[in-house]
Amino acid sequence: MDKMTGNSGGLPPAHRAAPWIGAALIAAALCNPLPKAAASVTAAGPARGEGKAAELLRRAADRKPGKPRGIKRTGLPLPRFASLRAGKVNLRAGPGVRYPVEWVYQRRGLPVMITAEFDVWRKIRDWRGTVGWIHRSMLTGKRAVIITAREIVLRRKPAQDAPAVARAASGVIARVLSCEGAWCRIEAGGIRGWARRTELWGTLKGEKIK
Repeated sequence: MDKMTGNSGGLPPAHRAAPWIGAALIAAALCNPLPKAAASVTAAGPARGEGKAAELLRRAADRKPGKPRGIKRTGLPLPRFASLRAGKVNLRAGPGVRYPVEWVYQRRGLPVMITAEFDVWRKIRDWRGTVGWIHRSMLTGKRAVIITAREIVLRRKPAQDAPAVARAASGVIARVLSCEGAWCRIEAGGIRGWARRTELWGTLKGEKIK
């Protein structure tokens, strides 16, 4: 849960009651590179602690591109956005468990853009441009955005002169309630309000979300 304080910042007098939503984790904690030893998942057999199910998954997922037999695609449009289902998600160099883990995401709900599909694997890109593959079970269709501006003001209505309801810092993840035009209605720390789309990452240009 993002930290809440009563900081009123430099808002006009009518806005000074708006709370402030701080980032729950520093950016460096969102994606941590693994040590080389932990990232070298290249053994032919199952890794320690993995069972028969993991080995079956490995055999199915490691089919080389160019052999379309058995590959199932969702038919959903690309690119599209999703969010991380768990608080610890491995980002791999390729679509299979034999590929090394390059990053570990440690923040549930982080929005990612799906740019390609290969069987049960999804190629994703995050808000910083990091690219890799994630198993589909680690993704959910629930929409979220991450605040990319240094600080934003959530407003009561989708207008620049509307009363402020809160302030939110860079790195805060918010649930998307709706988006239309230049504004998105989001929820962070239990507070709902409107923010400019250009201050957020997690929606396609001009995308309408209800």
